[in-house]
Amino acid sequence: MKGLLQFLKERSGIEIFIFAGKGGLGKTTCSSAVAYHLATVEKLRTLLFSTDPQASLSDIFERDFYGKGVTEILPNLSVVEIDADRRVADYQEEIKRKIKQMYGLDEIPAEIDEYIDSTSAEPAMYESATYDAMAELVAKRDFERYIFDMPPFGHGVRMVAMAEILSKWVDKITEAREKVREYEEVAATLKGEAVGQDEVMNELLDIRNKIRTFTDLITDSKRTAFFMVLIPEQMAILDTERALTMFEDLGIKMSGLVVNQVYPPELLQRAGLSDFLKSRIEMQQRYLGTIKQKFGPHLMGLLQMYPREPKGLTMIANVAADLMRSDSFLTA
Repeated sequence: MKGLLQFLKERSGIEIFIFAGKGGLGKTTCSSAVAYHLATVEKLRTLLFSTDPQASLSDIFERDFYGKGVTEILPNLSVVEIDADRRVADYQEEIKRKIKQMYGLDEIPAEIDEYIDSTSAEPAMYESATYDAMAELVAKRDFERYIFDMPPFGHGVRMVAMAEILSKWVDKITEAREKVREYEEVAATLKGEAVGQDEVMNELLDIRNKIRTFTDLITDSKRTAFFMVLIPEQMAILDTERALTMFEDLGIKMSGLVVNQVYPPELLQRAGLSDFLKSRIEMQQRYLGTIKQKFGPHLMGLLQMYPREPKGLTMIANVAADLMRSDSFLTA
């Protein structure tokens, strides 16, 4: 078995790291620790991006990043926590502006205006806005490494699936636009007029290319590493198995797995240990055996329970050092 540090050395071409798992198990902790290591030890320009609707990065770094764009917090390390609601609203306004521009309108017809506003209530709009933000940041190529802290399974699966949905939707719109363009060209020819640039078609093609490029990237195991985070409990193990099946159906395979919130087993030797804690440790040890049996070849690291919450740069640095220890999971 290899540790996370060995994985990083062997897979130096990985550009994107995605951490997924059930809510509250340590995805943000692991994402932040790996980003910290890449920026401070490997000296790579790194962007840490939270796709979770909760302001998790602001909590762990103890600073408010929410909706404030890309923010540098250390040399080589920047973070971004998008305000998806704001992004959806901006997207709706942009659609209205283009409709008015295309058709020479001063105002959008009321029924169309109401329809566009109602789309913000669609669950898929959040995933679409987040996915679009991820693709846009990667397309700019301002950083050498990108770390994505995924939302819990349900949102995460829908967000990854959104790539395929968006791509098919754009294909349909593009097909319809090509028909319209044919009619426009015939009409212009009959009138003896020159046919101008089709800005709508150019924009559709640009969107489609961006989605396909990003989708190809996150499903390419040579350029993207996909990690799961879980804790040694039955529900977390079952959820991880289900999530792996769902992600594999989307063409994404797990690169590694991190076990979090493990009580030090040596505590069992301590005199006066409470029955409650003894029972918890013994339970975790049983489930660690199950985890090794089910996911052994994928184990990359184990993080023990910390005496205080892993918040702030000092604690994140400690977690990064523990996560990179190649023998961390072997000693459990």
